[in-house]
Amino acid sequence: MATSIISYNVNGIRAAAKKGFFDWMAAGGYDIVCVQEIKATPEQMDVAPLEDLGYYHHWHPAEKKGYSGVATFSKKQPGLVVAGCGMEKYDREGRILRTDFGDVTILNCYFPSGTSGDERQAFKYGFLDDFYGWVGELRKERPKLIVVGDYNIAHTELDIHNPQGNKNNSGFLPEERAWMTKWFSNGFSDAFRCVHPKKEEYSWWSFRFNARANNKGWRIDYQSVTNNLADKVLDVRHVNEVVHSDHCAVWMNIDL
Repeated sequence: MATSIISYNVNGIRAAAKKGFFDWMAAGGYDIVCVQEIKATPEQMDVAPLEDLGYYHHWHPAEKKGYSGVATFSKKQPGLVVAGCGMEKYDREGRILRTDFGDVTILNCYFPSGTSGDERQAFKYGFLDDFYGWVGELRKERPKLIVVGDYNIAHTELDIHNPQGNKNNSGFLPEERAWMTKWFSNGFSDAFRCVHPKKEEYSWWSFRFNARANNKGWRIDYQSVTNNLADKVLDVRHVNEVVHSDHCAVWMNIDL
């Protein structure tokens, strides 16, 4: 059965809601919607629109108000929901939300950004290492994984509008790109590249310099699938015609 999965950094779900986010969800009828950088708790939201559309909703907000956090909305109730990865320094920032649907586990993730300075870049590198090891252990128990979210890394030169000009910028540093190569060489496939090996599309644009209108962006939002699901990916595209955020939604149709 084909299942539609959305991954979307909404850059504040309350702001996105004011821009028609729930109307867009209603029109799309997506099966699973994973949102990142929600910047809110469910108590701060009117969740009635979600429930009226028939979505179960699970949240993992950050402890810090107005910061980070992820949430997963699904037409089916997950068999298991786990907020966090058991590592407090990441869990307090609301970085990972696990939902199990049958024998498939979806990890909704918001990777740290390193753009604010060396301290956060070091935090990001630590997260990458710890996340890689944690997922490796999880795969022993749950071999069918889908890892969606804002990875805050553009993997290759196809994934960024100006690779030379950005080679020293967080999000396109050699160490970050090497981690992505390791990730996609050890049991995971980039769903978008499964369908579009050479296509140049982006999922994030700076608010500056009219970047979105000129399509000067970065592809930093991914849907990774374990290799045992790669041949089940039917289609993937960037839903960039609707603007609720500085990111766009990534839509995947997969036969689960």
